[in-house]
Amino acid sequence: MDLPICGTCGAQYNTSSVKSCKICDDPRQYVPLQGQWWTTLRSLQESGKYQNVFHEYEKSGLVSIVTVPTVAIGQRAFLCRTPSGNVLWDCISYIDNETVRHIHELGGIQAIAISHPHFYSTAIHWAEAFNCPVYYSAEDEQWVQRFSEGGPLRVAVGSEPQCHPGTHQILWEGEQLSLLNGRIKILKAGGHFPGSAVLFWEDERRLLVADTIMVVPSGVYHVDRQPGTISYTFMWSYPNLIPLFPDAIHRIWKTVAPLDFEHVHGAFNDRETIGNSKKRVLESAQIYVKAMGYADHPIHGEAI
Repeated sequence: MDLPICGTCGAQYNTSSVKSCKICDDPRQYVPLQGQWWTTLRSLQESGKYQNVFHEYEKSGLVSIVTVPTVAIGQRAFLCRTPSGNVLWDCISYIDNETVRHIHELGGIQAIAISHPHFYSTAIHWAEAFNCPVYYSAEDEQWVQRFSEGGPLRVAVGSEPQCHPGTHQILWEGEQLSLLNGRIKILKAGGHFPGSAVLFWEDERRLLVADTIMVVPSGVYHVDRQPGTISYTFMWSYPNLIPLFPDAIHRIWKTVAPLDFEHVHGAFNDRETIGNSKKRVLESAQIYVKAMGYADHPIHGEAI
């Protein structure tokens, strides 16, 4: 409760002696004008200002969770409710007793999977609250700033790993992590971070993309749009507007190309595309790469 949380990115640290946030010092992120600042989960709770708002999608097991007013980056987490249990995709820094109570009403959390370091937040606190493992890409281990008791467990996965009882932190190696008997799959696409991942929910044909693929405003309302209008963008740094290079974008496409998805859900409220999303991901990638001056890049030979 009293461990420091970066006020800018929301990452919780193991020690109160930390002076700067490694995640915000990285060129992908930034330190605000007023400089590095910190808060704690106790301070956030005792302020009485914050609550987590749940949105249940119609005819779906998908539930988004976002803190109001905004804390840190302001991303949302997603609870994927399946007949085999629930997976929390990404994490938010704020958690309180009401959040825990409501999620237990929805079936609890059997596993947490984090897309990339900007959303590590208070993931260990969540894992302890629901007595479940939290999965981080092993490629991004250097960005993990809070460790569970006993440290993380490193596993190589081709299928769902068998976790030791009480293990709350897992660094997973490999390209694909299967959870809940294969109902939920986490796939590494790279790009934004070496281990950046997406979540594929086959039963609902949904792809949850975090910052690996960013849903842009022109993608949300995409009716009768002119040719050349993108639905998604691809960046190495979003706040500092540094684009991904074409080969990284191509890798992202090749990661999601085998998946049968219809809907894409981004990291922030109202950033989602409903219907025909797979075709639009490829079109956006090709438009983006061409706009950077790579008209002859191999991605232009891709098709659905």
